Parts: sequence; C-alpha cells; structure tokens
Amino acid sequence: MLKAGTETGSLTNHVMSYDRTTPVVGMGATILCWTDRHAATVVKVTRTQCHVRRDKATRADANGMSETQSYTYAPDPSQSVELFRLTKNGWRNSSGNGLLIGHREEYYDFSF
Repeated sequence: MLKAGTETGSLTNHVMSYDRTTPVVGMGATILCWTDRHAATVVKVTRTQCHVRRDKATRADANGMSETQSYTYAPDPSQSVELFRLTKNGWRNSSGNGLLIGHREEYYDFSF
C-alpha cells in the first residue's frame, strides 16, 4: 500500500493502492497520485511490468470546483508511456505512484 501521509494524502488512493490484479492490454487503469487520480490504458504487459498511457479525460459535468466530478475518456497516443512494476505492495512506478488495474478514473483535488 501507499503509505498514508507520506506517499499519499488521500485515504481513497491509499485503499485502492494495494492492487495486484493481472493486467491485460487494453484494460483501463488509474494512476494514483498524492490526492489526484489519472485515467489510463494498459498498452504493454510482462510478468512483472505494466506499461500504461494516460487517457484524455474530458470533464462531463458542470459542477465546477467540487468533489463530484465525472469525465469521459478517450485514448491519447500523444501521451508518454509510464512503466509500473509489480511489488509486494502492488503496482508502483519510479515516482512511487500506485496503479489500480481494471478501472479508469480521473479526479482533480481542488483543495491544493
């Protein structure tokens, strides 16, 4: 798991970070940051590595700066590919961000 308060400032991201789901190319994924989340797509998989590319997330609601956010997602080939490695605590990249496999979600924390 991401360590709450040191690797993540979000209880939701903390709970979602311990994911050891086996990815498949084309699956949705969510990159778990400090408090934000970014939608992505799995583009390459090996036994211990998962390569993902962020999706284009377009805000689909009119809620402004609120906790209630909805998005539509589309592939974005212009984004770079990020590498995540499978650890005993789930999928992690070199920055320490976690990865949730099988679910796309974008979330922007307006409180920072």
